[in-house]
Amino acid sequence: PISVYLFLGGLAAGIIFFSSVITVLGKDKEFAGAVKYATLVPPVALSLGLLALVYDLTHPLYTYQLYTTIRLESPMSWGAWVLLITTPLSFLWVWSYYSEFIKTPSKRIGFLVKVEKLLIPYRKQMAYALIPLSIILGVYTGILLSAFNARPLWNNAILGPLFLTSGLSTGAATIILLARSSAERHLFTRIDLALILLELGLIVHMIMGMHAGSQVQLEAMQLLVGGDFTLMFFGFVIILGLLVPATIEIMEIMGKKIPAMVPAMLILLGGLIFRFVMVEAGQITRYLY
Repeated sequence: PISVYLFLGGLAAGIIFFSSVITVLGKDKEFAGAVKYATLVPPVALSLGLLALVYDLTHPLYTYQLYTTIRLESPMSWGAWVLLITTPLSFLWVWSYYSEFIKTPSKRIGFLVKVEKLLIPYRKQMAYALIPLSIILGVYTGILLSAFNARPLWNNAILGPLFLTSGLSTGAATIILLARSSAERHLFTRIDLALILLELGLIVHMIMGMHAGSQVQLEAMQLLVGGDFTLMFFGFVIILGLLVPATIEIMEIMGKKIPAMVPAMLILLGGLIFRFVMVEAGQITRYLY
């Protein structure tokens, strides 16, 4: 459940970030796929992610206690409060496009239309609020793991930026799938390619950092490089989830006609498997001395 939650949280953060930036720049009419259609995903993703998170808790009924205090030194506290603000805002964002989703006036509900009219003038203000919130949400999915000092694989500073970059990449891939024009699809193909290259660089940096670390970090790295998780990590995450989509996107930018669904689906699959690998492998690593 935690792997699913981390994936859905990063995916939602990526979509929200791009749709908010586009709105702030005043390009929402040009990129309807990112601003209108892709934003249907975050409310569902965040809701399912929260259900997965609560399901994993030993005492789900005590979840409310996260909201009885604010602890600035606690990643869990940051995440809980950011989710509390971001989730309803993502619903309101979709609500502000209610009439554009329900084309037939006779099928619209009067109350929902009235609320939509109240929300429309505040789209840009919501976007300004959601840009930092989405960045914090994306980083938090990695920091949530890196805060566990007892797990050598997780306990490194790269996980926050790495999970943010991966979340932005999966968000861009989703927008590619839902793009309403070739110009929008080509723009996000270029953005996604840049994010893939950055993600590969961060992964290399993470592996090199652990290779130069203590014995326990070296043993943790060996789970991914030459251990039980090597096939999943290199086969499904690095090759199928990053290198193959990057190659396809380069071919598309060069003018080759390739179905946009292929690299986008590979990126989403790679992003999900990456979370599974990091969560499962991280729980095996431990300090013995």
